[in-house]
Amino acid sequence: MAATIFPPVLARPQDGRPVMRRIPSTGEAVPAVGLGTWITFNVGDDRVLMDECAGVMAAFFEAGGRMIDSSPMYGSSQPVIGHGLRKLGQPAALFSAEKVWTSSGADGPRQIEQSRLFWDVPRFDLIQVHNLLAWEAHLQTLFDMKAAGAVRYVGITTSEGRRHDLLEQIMRHEPIDFVQLSYNILDREAEERILPLAAERGIAVIINRPFRQGALTRRLEGEPMPEWAAELGASSWAQFLLKFILAHPAVTVAIPATTRVDHVRENVAAAIGSLPDAATRARMVAHVQDL
Repeated sequence: MAATIFPPVLARPQDGRPVMRRIPSTGEAVPAVGLGTWITFNVGDDRVLMDECAGVMAAFFEAGGRMIDSSPMYGSSQPVIGHGLRKLGQPAALFSAEKVWTSSGADGPRQIEQSRLFWDVPRFDLIQVHNLLAWEAHLQTLFDMKAAGAVRYVGITTSEGRRHDLLEQIMRHEPIDFVQLSYNILDREAEERILPLAAERGIAVIINRPFRQGALTRRLEGEPMPEWAAELGASSWAQFLLKFILAHPAVTVAIPATTRVDHVRENVAAAIGSLPDAATRARMVAHVQDL
């Protein structure tokens, strides 16, 4: 696919803030690293753990992050996000990314409203059909909500490389703003059709499971980083892996999840400074595969 189909990356800030990416359907700029909440924010009603999640959110916003992503599937993550947002005074920087996840199209609006109440936000910036469940009915609901001003963007999601044929079909024929999928330095199936198609169709891309739910960082733990990683500004394997993802020109935002303040700062910092070119990305892949 010709490189010219890819949207331009905004100039990297000079003030130590993360690189910004444009949402193709509107031109709105968002920081290239967001915050996922799968598993990490599912802490029940334990006040200590809820406050720890709020601390992660505070560090995320302080580092320049905006997009927080969740789902009704994620246990208590939604009310935990709401707790954090209230504790932080409802940060204006928030870009709220939620999902609808129910097999009944008729139940979609009620679930979305419950999610909104959990978050305690006036409306969501983005609502996505989670793992394409009942996607036709839910997309119609979301398009109607967008037309009414009840949501700003509409998207679809999948994970772990599942159902890419259906994902591609929807991307080709439906006027969605976002697609969310799994992509990392070892799982690169999306490079063949999905990422080029997103660029061609003007669809923003959110990347989930950038570390294979921690399996990649655990695998690399204890391995020395290559000396040339310093040229990329990568001081950890997490930053190395994120820079690989963010350097793909079709990627809008990656959403690593974490329970730790130091890790969320490290993740957002991966979008600061230089990103690898195509040759360096190939070198990164070869290096990780050889370990």
